[in-house]
Amino acid sequence: MNSQWWKQAVIYQIYPRSFQDSSGDGIGDLNGIIQRLDYLSYLGIDALWLSPVYASPNDDNGYDISDYEAIGPEYGTMADMDRLIEEADKRDIKIIMDLVVNHTSDEHYWFQEALKGKENPYHDFYVWRKPVAGGLPNGLKSNFGGSAWTYVPHLDEYYLHLHSKKQPDLNWENPKMKQAIWDMMNFWLAKGIGGFRLDVIDLIGKEPDREITQNGPKLHELLQEMNRKTFGNYDVVTVGETWGATPEVAELYSSPERDELSMVFQFEHINLDKQTGKRKWDLKALDPQELHAVFSKWQIQLDKKGWNSLFWNNHDLPRIISRWGNDSEDYRVISGKMLAIYLHFMQGTPYIYQGEEIGMINYPIKEIQEVDDVESLRMYNERLEQGYPVEELIQSINAKGRDNARHPMQWDTQLNAGFSTEKPWLPVHLNYLKVNAEAALADKDSLFYTYKQLIRLRKQLNVIVNGEYQVVETNNPLVLAYQRMDEKEVLTIVVNFSDTVQPYQLPMQLMNHEMLIHNYPENPKQWEQLSPYEAYAVRQIK
Repeated sequence: MNSQWWKQAVIYQIYPRSFQDSSGDGIGDLNGIIQRLDYLSYLGIDALWLSPVYASPNDDNGYDISDYEAIGPEYGTMADMDRLIEEADKRDIKIIMDLVVNHTSDEHYWFQEALKGKENPYHDFYVWRKPVAGGLPNGLKSNFGGSAWTYVPHLDEYYLHLHSKKQPDLNWENPKMKQAIWDMMNFWLAKGIGGFRLDVIDLIGKEPDREITQNGPKLHELLQEMNRKTFGNYDVVTVGETWGATPEVAELYSSPERDELSMVFQFEHINLDKQTGKRKWDLKALDPQELHAVFSKWQIQLDKKGWNSLFWNNHDLPRIISRWGNDSEDYRVISGKMLAIYLHFMQGTPYIYQGEEIGMINYPIKEIQEVDDVESLRMYNERLEQGYPVEELIQSINAKGRDNARHPMQWDTQLNAGFSTEKPWLPVHLNYLKVNAEAALADKDSLFYTYKQLIRLRKQLNVIVNGEYQVVETNNPLVLAYQRMDEKEVLTIVVNFSDTVQPYQLPMQLMNHEMLIHNYPENPKQWEQLSPYEAYAVRQIK
């Protein structure tokens, strides 16, 4: 069934709450997305991944689903969802639903029933354990801090939640629960969606009694069963969020003959600016060579065996220009282009997060009252108790907090950046008068047109999709280079990952070949040295 259209595709992620408000309540919605489909079509993307729009109490911004087959009223109705799928399809854009099947909200009907007692058929839809020595079943920790077990006195049992206590984990050993999930997935597939992004999917094979959470022994068996029962019968894309994946594990997920997923999101590169063995909040500077080594490893090890996803940003990550580029006035656009060029010539399916294409940057805060994100708030309170200075905690949140990605999309210079006529749920960045989609569209040298060109090149050049990958040694720790090649042509990509001029001599035989893309104007010394954040790709026909 799988035509593997997603290998040529570029996918755009929308965080619906922050994309476009059409109803004037300060919250983005489905009709707002419909209003902006022509913009997305002009950019050239093939599919939209929507962060969750299901009914939810929003303890974790929609990743706590209370009804899988209903739309959250803040986003609209199921009729709006059907219309979005239809309107996107008219523009050859597929809709990818973000699906959480590791856990539900504690307000889901299933859990409410489960609380009624052990005889209730829904009780075993979740993971329960008796107290041990009058206390916790074991030492499993929640990803949001604290124990992963919450006690229910009237049942004298603990339930498992690897995230918030309002997100109880589903029991993937229960056949009836699994069937209910398959039925729900097929409900969405029958609507004509283009696939699923599967949230924390590497947790569904957990074995809590052995304190195994990621990559449990039955995980791949469960995914193969999911494939058979649901999306394997449709021409769709599936991408799994797998924080613990190595290239070897990713091959198991994405190898075509295994019938599991199209690809996974792996996060090895995302962990390179945290201290070893610490949490993401414990900051360290990025080493560009380390980054290059990680990307190159994934490119080489998955070649012809599995498939990569390529991304800098998502709804859980800080803005990449602020993180590893340079968000100053002088270098915001040029470093954004460098990061885009470096990533988009690699093999895999690229993901663009809303606002990335216009160079949106982090939103710094001064005090904790400005924070909405549950994860940041938990970290702040925990570490405050442990004696961390407030200034250090605010610095960590400004660097890594999830709110950075969730401030509203900046459309134009109108009130609230054209996102909403009313006060938005999170404030708009103060730079919106300069950084917005309208300004980007009007400037042919903007970051938007670099992304548009990169998307077009991926569709035009087979070598980007299927060619081999080879590292190019530059003898300069701040200059990263690689080649993509097939029997017809060779592409050479060179980037200066720094804010200073760097010496780099392009090999003589490449100098007279076609310049595919360049983020600086031509200059007399461009083959001998690289300006700050300079990046280009040249094409050599064999």
